[in-house]
Amino acid sequence: MKAVIYNGPFDVSVKDVPDPKIVRPTDVIVRITTTNICGSDLHMYEGRTSFEQGRIFGHENLGQVIETGSGVERVKVGDYVSLPFNVGCGFCENCEKGFTGFCLTANPGMAGAAYGFADMGAWDGGQAELLRVPFADFNCLVLPPDAAEKEDEYVMLSDIFPTGWHATELAGLRPGESVAIYGAGPVGLMAAHSAMIKGASEVFVVDTHPDRLALAEKMGAVAINGVGEDAVNKILELTHGRGTDCGCECVGYQCCNKQGHEDNTVTMNSLVASTKATGGIGAVGVFVPQDPGGANELAKQGKMAFDFGSFWFKGQSIKTGQCNVKAYNRQLARLIHQGRASPAQIVSHRLSLSDAPEGYRHFDNRDDGWTKVILKP
Repeated sequence: MKAVIYNGPFDVSVKDVPDPKIVRPTDVIVRITTTNICGSDLHMYEGRTSFEQGRIFGHENLGQVIETGSGVERVKVGDYVSLPFNVGCGFCENCEKGFTGFCLTANPGMAGAAYGFADMGAWDGGQAELLRVPFADFNCLVLPPDAAEKEDEYVMLSDIFPTGWHATELAGLRPGESVAIYGAGPVGLMAAHSAMIKGASEVFVVDTHPDRLALAEKMGAVAINGVGEDAVNKILELTHGRGTDCGCECVGYQCCNKQGHEDNTVTMNSLVASTKATGGIGAVGVFVPQDPGGANELAKQGKMAFDFGSFWFKGQSIKTGQCNVKAYNRQLARLIHQGRASPAQIVSHRLSLSDAPEGYRHFDNRDDGWTKVILKP
């Protein structure tokens, strides 16, 4: 089969690799029909993680089951399935509690596993023609009959739509409340879409890319083109000095200051400043324990100069972590099926798998108009 292979920093290529096979009775093989390039892939693409050369990228995957192991009961050949980026076993303590992003079985020695991702186990990614899916009865979300028709919508269930929803859940957003979302990348836009669906009274989206902010405005959000203090002051002005009820961090450790230099403190400290006293903050942007390419010694250790004094004095709360996709994907699929949600509205480019290197290059450069790239193997 053909697959997108990581060769080193800023270097991916499409190569022929061996087809996956059924290894355990609970496996299925899926023919991938749509797979996305995720903002999280860019950390690895840029060489900012421990992702090994020669491995396959891709954790936002959808396709059709073509083979099942002898122990698979629910999933059938021919089913269209959306695959959570989390690989979960379904029976460990964390999976039983719904924390499938922190499975204790699928990546021994660490809580959490994923397809084609650094430090998340040896699972191959799905930017390929075929993918082996373990614990298939648990991990596969069998899609409604309109799966082929709405494929570009349903593929967003693998990560960014649930992750955007998760950001609003972590922040504690309730109907009628206001929220500031830092980052108008795919996850930030999905957080804005989620906030609208959930009945937020005001949704502010902070970024510096006009094309992405235009999409946020199209969703009904208030776009704020600014960074740091400038963005905070604008939010305070628009909320009459009160701040928003809650806020979402959807950028991660490679956020930048107004000079365009990396500074991992910018979004988190801005959220403390622009969120009201007692407000909640949900952080789903990726932060890592070590970052050898960090801008300073603290950043290299995965640490930051966080404004804990103001955070404490304001009685705020923060919840963090990657999304437990299975906690949301079935309900969000119903919203798509009924036409209540349309996550594919952010898709800017649909490319063949062979064009993946071009897609990575443009998406990583944040070139104008490249807001979400999907690949069609």
